[in-house]
Amino acid sequence: MPKVHIRTYGCQMNERDSEQVSQMFINGGYTVTPDETEADAILINTCSVRDQAEQKAIGKMRNIGAYRRDRSHVVYGFMGCMAQSRGEELFETIPHLDVVVGTQKYHKVFEYVDGILKRRLEARMDDPTWSLVGQNVCDTAEEEGSQNTIRDHTPKGLEATSFVSIMQGCNMRCSFCIVPDTRGKERGRPIDDIVNEVKRLADRGVREVTLLGQIVNLYGRTEFPKVDGKSPFVQLLEAVHEVEGIDRIRFTSPHPIGYRDDLVAAFTYLPKLCSHIHFPMQSGSDRILRAMRRPYKNDKFIEICEKMKAARPGIAITTDIIVGFPGETEEDFLATVATVERLQFDNAFVFRYSPRRNTPAAEMDEQLTEAVKEERNQRLLEVVNRLAIEKNAALVGTVQQVLCEGPSKNNKERLSGRTSHNKILIFDGDPHKLTGQLLDIQVESSTGFTLYGNVI
Repeated sequence: MPKVHIRTYGCQMNERDSEQVSQMFINGGYTVTPDETEADAILINTCSVRDQAEQKAIGKMRNIGAYRRDRSHVVYGFMGCMAQSRGEELFETIPHLDVVVGTQKYHKVFEYVDGILKRRLEARMDDPTWSLVGQNVCDTAEEEGSQNTIRDHTPKGLEATSFVSIMQGCNMRCSFCIVPDTRGKERGRPIDDIVNEVKRLADRGVREVTLLGQIVNLYGRTEFPKVDGKSPFVQLLEAVHEVEGIDRIRFTSPHPIGYRDDLVAAFTYLPKLCSHIHFPMQSGSDRILRAMRRPYKNDKFIEICEKMKAARPGIAITTDIIVGFPGETEEDFLATVATVERLQFDNAFVFRYSPRRNTPAAEMDEQLTEAVKEERNQRLLEVVNRLAIEKNAALVGTVQQVLCEGPSKNNKERLSGRTSHNKILIFDGDPHKLTGQLLDIQVESSTGFTLYGNVI
């Protein structure tokens, strides 16, 4: 039985796409192995949001080429956003590369890899001088309906939570972002298809689903009508809320441009919606937001956050922020710091601006030095970390309801779960009995970013 190893870089959407590819290989008779040294095919699912992610993927692919010395038949492939944006040029960068598959062709990965592997194994048996030349495959074409192919899940035994892809693509064209070029235009799946996928997950014991979309709250806006003043996304939330066995619903990541009052109101009557939203701000400066082509002002972003806090008291809000965008002044940066202080985010992912090729921001004047970007990054992180530590410290001594997700990633002897507010909590217990259970946990301590407690 052949073996495949799949390594994923990037976001939750990439993780979900990799799971779909894994299941296709399992259906095709392969074993998915965590050990790349024993694999017959090695695939890397790539990210293009930051240059560092691309360089990491390229460096990894270069290193693993050494396996071909002892296992000459091994098939190597890139898939995902970097594969989409770079295409054929990756074969020049990585001489041993065999397959490059874009973001609308995940459902073709198995066919391409399995075909190459079978031809190699057959040729090796028939002719000791068989050649590797002429077997490359590059497929980055668009394909109608490709969003509907991310629907299968790999059985994991005990499983409490799962990602569900509801759409692909983005129409926003932010000046710093390459995603519209790598993921294509917005394309939503039918509500019934998504609900049926969630039902299958619930039947397997999943208690929590996270709905994924590049701009998740804009789901279906070009394909499906509003009903009773409710957007397609709110209609979807209501439908998923009705699925028996699902206790929690999350979604990521919404955009301020589509965060309407119907979505705010949903948090008042859909109790399964978790008390947490990840809501990218990017900057607190109106001038920089315009340069980023983010079609909202800072006051509007603050207004939405305040409405959410009123609709769901105590809700946790996390965000994404870019520092060092071209032309960002100290005044612009301080406006971002002031907004972080005002909104008291529970946490934030702070990124130094990274130029992406073929994006307007990469060609802008007033590119900042890495030293300035790093200095502002550290200053903002100090504020973000202080707020996060204070919020977690305030939870010590309280009782939190936690969905047990199984053994902790960092310590398999202990269990891990998340509160409705997306706080990670570590505790002791039997994973076979507690995974997938909603538990009341007495919070005993905090390290600043992780809580520790005991099951009541």
